[in-house]
Amino acid sequence: MNNQYAELECPDPSIMADVVSRVESTLNCYVNAYLDSYPCHFIFRTGYNPVTNDYKKDMFLYDCDGIQHNIDGIITNESMQPLVLLESKYIRYKKHNRDKGSWICNTHTALRKRYKSIRASIAILAGSWSKTSLAMIESADVAVFLISFDVIVDILKKYGIDFNWDEKDRTTPVAAWYNYDKLSEKQKMNIAKKMADLIKDKLLDLLRDILDDTKPREIKKLSVEVLSSWGETSRESFENKEDAIKYLEGLDLDTVFDPKTFYSIFDQVDYDDE
Repeated sequence: MNNQYAELECPDPSIMADVVSRVESTLNCYVNAYLDSYPCHFIFRTGYNPVTNDYKKDMFLYDCDGIQHNIDGIITNESMQPLVLLESKYIRYKKHNRDKGSWICNTHTALRKRYKSIRASIAILAGSWSKTSLAMIESADVAVFLISFDVIVDILKKYGIDFNWDEKDRTTPVAAWYNYDKLSEKQKMNIAKKMADLIKDKLLDLLRDILDDTKPREIKKLSVEVLSSWGETSRESFENKEDAIKYLEGLDLDTVFDPKTFYSIFDQVDYDDE
């Protein structure tokens, strides 16, 4: 084995950074081709540099407070108003779930408050995502497409790459990188295509539904947020405006903020997590 591989400190990101980049590029090609029949633009790279003949990755949108957020992909209408936000995230260990999951929730929620044109948020996730983290992301009205860690392991195994190692294992990751690096460009792209094809059809089906302007625009949900002078917050959701108006007309702060309805720090939400 060449010494350059033995000196690698963290081969996993090296493998998956390459794989995820190829998966993302493959999906971008699918989406771009699909959108040819729509009056839309798909923006997934910016800042062309003629010196390097490449594009930089960073693409920013700003929330109501002027805070910039880096977004992987944006589908806009002809007026360059965003319709769909797309995000790609990979994690190997579940200890990173909350960090990356919360980032998706906070970023997309903040941007949707500013850009009323946004119809959907999509997260393309790969790796070891827990059920609680997936539930958290979906609760922020983000559609999730998952390429699970087990699937990644199975696909790479067919190419002679053992990707299933313990966090403290320093030998297997180096061997995995060595084997991956020996693959041809065609083999590496085939790996990415196998992963991308797992979610391709459902992703395009969702985009077809999102971009369908022939559907009548109806109220899906009305949310009422009440903030008391004590700093307490109550949120209620309604399926129609009649119920929301009825709630507001009968609004009583003592009822809304009745201590008997408060959760204690010991009350938990039931999640069927792994």
